[in-house]
Amino acid sequence: MNLRAELERRLSAALAAAGAPQGADAMVAPSVRPEFGDYQANGVMAAAKRLKTNPRELAGKAVEIARAELSDLAASVEVAGPGFINVRLSDDWLAAELTRRVGDGRLGVPPLADGQRQTVVVDYSHPNLAKEMHVGHLRSTIIGDAIVRTLEFLGHPVVRHNHVGDWGTQFGMLTAYLERELVGYEGRTDIITSLEGVSIPDMEEFYQKAKRLFDSDEEFAAKSREYVVRLQAGEKRVLELWHKVREQSLWHCHHDVYRPLGIKLTMKDVRGESAYNDDLSRVIEALAAAGLLTESDGAQCVFLEEFRNRDGEIIPCIVRKSDGGYLYATTDLSAIRYRTGTLPEGQEQLHADRILYVVDARQKLHLRQVFAVARAAGFAPPSVSLEHVAFGTMMGADGKPFKTREGGTVKLMALLDEAEQRAFDLVGERSPDLPEGARREIARVVGIGAVKYADLCQNRESDYVFSWDKMLSLEGNTAPYMQYAYARVQSIFRKGGQEIADLPAGRHGCGLRIADLGQAGDGSSEPAGSPRAGITLAEPPERLLGLKLARFGETVDAVARECLPNRLCEYLYDLAGAFMGFYESCPVLKADGPLRASRLALCRLTADTIRTGLGLLGIETPDQM
Repeated sequence: MNLRAELERRLSAALAAAGAPQGADAMVAPSVRPEFGDYQANGVMAAAKRLKTNPRELAGKAVEIARAELSDLAASVEVAGPGFINVRLSDDWLAAELTRRVGDGRLGVPPLADGQRQTVVVDYSHPNLAKEMHVGHLRSTIIGDAIVRTLEFLGHPVVRHNHVGDWGTQFGMLTAYLERELVGYEGRTDIITSLEGVSIPDMEEFYQKAKRLFDSDEEFAAKSREYVVRLQAGEKRVLELWHKVREQSLWHCHHDVYRPLGIKLTMKDVRGESAYNDDLSRVIEALAAAGLLTESDGAQCVFLEEFRNRDGEIIPCIVRKSDGGYLYATTDLSAIRYRTGTLPEGQEQLHADRILYVVDARQKLHLRQVFAVARAAGFAPPSVSLEHVAFGTMMGADGKPFKTREGGTVKLMALLDEAEQRAFDLVGERSPDLPEGARREIARVVGIGAVKYADLCQNRESDYVFSWDKMLSLEGNTAPYMQYAYARVQSIFRKGGQEIADLPAGRHGCGLRIADLGQAGDGSSEPAGSPRAGITLAEPPERLLGLKLARFGETVDAVARECLPNRLCEYLYDLAGAFMGFYESCPVLKADGPLRASRLALCRLTADTIRTGLGLLGIETPDQM
């Protein structure tokens, strides 16, 4: 259940019944001051202003109606201040709701109904082919992955797109260089075999040399352009070479980076620029037919009034260069046609309801222009949402983009290897008696999780400073802190021994069955549904933990709607803190009978929620640390 949405629905209905203008929202949010209630509705003032009436009087009328509307789940509904509405949930309702969630793999979050599901395309990662992936690709990759996992958890059909740059001048340049260096332009025909032993670092070195040659040698530059034409024409020899470079580059991405990072991208999800090559001329024709094209210095451009610079001049969106070449904007427009289903009937295409571009914030103007042109040309109907999921830059301690000590680009493989080694050293210090294999596995889970969480816990639009010490700390809003909280619950169940039951197939974590709730310490049990069966929230720390657990559904919905994984990180941090407070104040294994079972159930629900929440972020949970 999305508790916040349910309260919003009922309080908005009460507000309307009290005479508020049509469409007035209750604007429900968790209460900033818990002593006054669990949730607060702040929409009365805006509604009263539109009516030109006293907000407290309007709130009073709404509260009278809301008390009946919320009688099943609220202990109190009160007016506060100039017109706020405070709601305190019933302890009995909260306890019953939590009891229902114990053992539920979805933790009370129902799958979406048919009419609620959207086909969502998520465009993320975008590695450079023929090069090693570096830290500049990290944010798009893990933010996109977390969004995909969250949308899929809710039940949205998600199409993952890895829009790689695999076409154009750079590949003409590289294929020309490879033929020249490996076999000679008119040499042997076994160049594909020659590339079998070439590593990605070697390929990157080839690329860098080709680029220097392209910039300094006009003869080679001309040859490179010739190879672009041969590639676009589908010449077998050049196309095979291009395929080999592409294949080896993507293998590096998936095997060396995505696999250890746990990223949900496969080779089937790669849809690069080359996939749209045949449609680019048709994009130009469609723009011309829509009356949007203007020639400027020989280039084909789209001028839209909404894009003016400080001097009042319109910034053009260039879709074809004066030499006839196409640009990123042209490819992006073609991709939108494919994704929205606005290609001519009979062509393979998607029919997305929502398209998310997990792309660097510096591409803001580019994407705004592409989206606007797509709307103007009819490539993106009003019913389709086009969203730039922008993110900032990973910075070093010096406040500049994160680099190696020598000032070079940090390779992702090197970053992940160092994360695991640092975590292994820490595990060795804290748990030297564990077998090395166990320490290695814990280090893998903690190290990779720390790198991902340190990024995801930031507001994605902000730059952030990369810090090994902070991300691997067992204190504060870090992955190790969350993983430690989960491991602590597991240790409770290991110590409890007789309370652990076998889990349903395919599940991991604590094993308390719903049937165990209400089991007395002497081995007797109470009937299901008896007053003492199930979770009870007698102590303030128990209730605080229970309230945090109840908010899981609304948090997941917010992450999916706003594409802000840090919302989930904040929730998990608060949940772990509430659990630590509960654990310190409320004895679990020393409690007797139904109270022991109730507290064990809260522990299990906490562990399942942390594990599921971290799983949505693409982070694993170790059973011990």
